[in-house]
Amino acid sequence: MDTEITGGINIAMKVPSHQYEATIAFYRDVVGLKPFTAKAPAIGFELGPNRLWIDEAPMMSQAEVRLELFTPDFKSAASHLAKAGVVRCDAIESLGEGFRGGWITNPANIIHLVREPDAW
Repeated sequence: MDTEITGGINIAMKVPSHQYEATIAFYRDVVGLKPFTAKAPAIGFELGPNRLWIDEAPMMSQAEVRLELFTPDFKSAASHLAKAGVVRCDAIESLGEGFRGGWITNPANIIHLVREPDAW
């Protein structure tokens, strides 16, 4: 494979409104992870070398985990993934005009954001 794809540092947990506050309290008060609010209203927690973001998702009925992958060249990675039959699901959440990345799903339907590290 001539396209480089590596693990990113962000893990997003999309949580329905009826579970949101309890989920925040679980990671903050029960587990004791250090919170941060660099991208309010989302609340994040230090998870070792990773960042666990807890996003309130009122339109969802159950929680969903999303993983991040980095690539130095999104166009090349997107082409590689398409040739491998990987499903794109960019309609899942808008990333904004000109964003160098996109959403995919793995065979188990876990959502991944594939992006260039400096896309934001």
